[in-house]
Amino acid sequence: MAAVEEIRATSYVGFDSITQQIEHKLLKRGFQFNVIVAGQTGLGKSTLINTIFASHLIDSKGRLESDEPVRQTTEIQAASHVIVENGVKLRLNIVDTPGYGDQVNNENCWDPIVKYIKDQHSAYLRKELTAMRDRYIQDTRIHCCLYFINPTGHSLRPIDVIVMKKLSEVVNVVPVIAKADSLTLEEREAFKQKIRAELVYNNIRLYPFDTDENDEEEIQLNESIRSMIPFAVVGSERSVIIDGKSVRGRKNRWGVVNVEDESHCEFMHLRNFLTRTHLQDLIETTAQIHYEAFRSKQLIALKEGVAQRPPVN
Repeated sequence: MAAVEEIRATSYVGFDSITQQIEHKLLKRGFQFNVIVAGQTGLGKSTLINTIFASHLIDSKGRLESDEPVRQTTEIQAASHVIVENGVKLRLNIVDTPGYGDQVNNENCWDPIVKYIKDQHSAYLRKELTAMRDRYIQDTRIHCCLYFINPTGHSLRPIDVIVMKKLSEVVNVVPVIAKADSLTLEEREAFKQKIRAELVYNNIRLYPFDTDENDEEEIQLNESIRSMIPFAVVGSERSVIIDGKSVRGRKNRWGVVNVEDESHCEFMHLRNFLTRTHLQDLIETTAQIHYEAFRSKQLIALKEGVAQRPPVN
């Protein structure tokens, strides 16, 4: 292969404006981001999503009164919203799933979630293979799964291990310890270490991944994130007053939990990870790894099916 010589233009040509041209087109079109939330009922899945995106996107299924039972999501529900921030338009799909692990028999309770994710891949593939396909295919493929872990302080439940393993095969899984303010800082750190050890022992491959395209800075960033997973978080849509300032937080008998205070919980790390450093990578990883694996299997199966079909007389 011939060597490529780098030549510097002797006068200004103008092709360096291509990044601005791309940015202009992308801003006009907007961005699509699809998140699915999974976990046991009552862990504050809806509340955390609303806290991350600073908007009331999905209704909380929690208690209205202290003596009222936790209301449940009974079927998979998708809520679509358009959020605009500094001229950037984000089309956000939030998919809420029924809480599982609540019943006596939880066998195959994860199947509807895995099926939903695969169905989105299948719908995208069908649109890709049509003769007159759309110029821009609406992307409903799930880019991220926030997996909620009960803050027991002990270890993962067997069902958590099974479900995360199943989900990690089809989607980018990001585990979070819900309602982390129910643990002391020492209990929280010990719990996180146990979970990380169990994830390694059970060979559960979680996002973020390192690829050949990653530079040294990206590799170090991913390593720092993996050392923090699972994120210990607290969600709240309510404002409380701390030192004369209004912040999002929760009051309890011991004081106030400031959601955005890094010494109280890791919500800020999770939000920065999802929106400021890895949003585009989550989208690209979905297309290049999870969807590509699904697409390859489907096309191979289709080809083999055609080859085995008997000839028409």
